[in-house]
Amino acid sequence: MDGPGFRSRFAGSPSGLQAARVLARIMPDPFRIDIAPGENVSALAYAADARKRTGVTLMLAHGAGAGQESPFLVRFATGLAARGIDAVTFNFSYIEHGRRVPDPSPKLEACYRAAIATVRGHEKLGRNQLAIGGKSMGGRIASQVAAGGAGGVAALVLLGYPLHPPGRPDALRAKHLSNIRAPMLFVQGSRDAFGTPDELRPILAKLEAPAALHVVENGDHSFKVPKRAGIAQDEVYEAILDRIEGWLRETLGGP
Repeated sequence: MDGPGFRSRFAGSPSGLQAARVLARIMPDPFRIDIAPGENVSALAYAADARKRTGVTLMLAHGAGAGQESPFLVRFATGLAARGIDAVTFNFSYIEHGRRVPDPSPKLEACYRAAIATVRGHEKLGRNQLAIGGKSMGGRIASQVAAGGAGGVAALVLLGYPLHPPGRPDALRAKHLSNIRAPMLFVQGSRDAFGTPDELRPILAKLEAPAALHVVENGDHSFKVPKRAGIAQDEVYEAILDRIEGWLRETLGGP
């Protein structure tokens, strides 16, 4: 993952220039996650700004269509690190091996559990409080792992939670959420075809664990807003990152 070549991938993205500037200051450290005998996946640790350290690690898994080097995930990981939050990303096995179709849920969950175990034993990150989450599918798998009783999870941050497939509001992916005991932050675009904030609110209201909802006005599933919204895309991302930082500090007692 060469610096200049890696940074050049973001030039055409909505927040490409800003992401490149942040990357110039924050370059991730690669490591491996063993998920089964003879099988491992790549991961990246983005070190928190030492002047703003929260003592919190947020692990973000990628969505179904792109790996941990996607502009979206890098943008969020670098933004979190700049705000004092150690960020970790990783690839699921199917992405690591160049496949396009996601693995079955049990294998995705096993990979996420292995990532949690690795980070909890990490020399630099092991003493941090650990929050987990991800974009779309990655967030859903994180929530399923938490609902299954994964230990040591202090909070969840779910970016564009895929409440249901587009056009299938009857096929909800919410039943397991009631089994989660850690506080949750849902970041949802108001135009998200996978589930709008209005669809999420009644579900979150019934949960025993604290569940906060941050609405991205005019945002789609990836929080992209139309030009008519009158706000720059990077400002949208910055506002989301500020909300995540504030929520983690408030929820987990960071400085």
